Amino acid sequence: MSTSFPVYRKLSNSKVFYKIISSVEFEEIQLMGSKLNFSTHKAIQYPEKLKIMDLIDLEQSFLESSENEWENLKIKFIN
Repeated sequence: MSTSFPVYRKLSNSKVFYKIISSVEFEEIQLMGSKLNFSTHKAIQYPEKLKIMDLIDLEQSFLESSENEWENLKIKFIN
């Protein structure tokens, strides 16, 4: 089964959100109190690639998110 990117995920505690851009690249927003931390990641090593596969496959405590949820958080980060 092929994946259509981007894919949106979040942790079950809704404190970390992911936008998976490709099988080797994702963006992350972490909620820390009233602050947001935005970062981009490129998977080079195998464990990093496994994390992206786990995100896509909804393994561990990952849940589906949406583009709308992601964009609303990103707007808060920019402002």
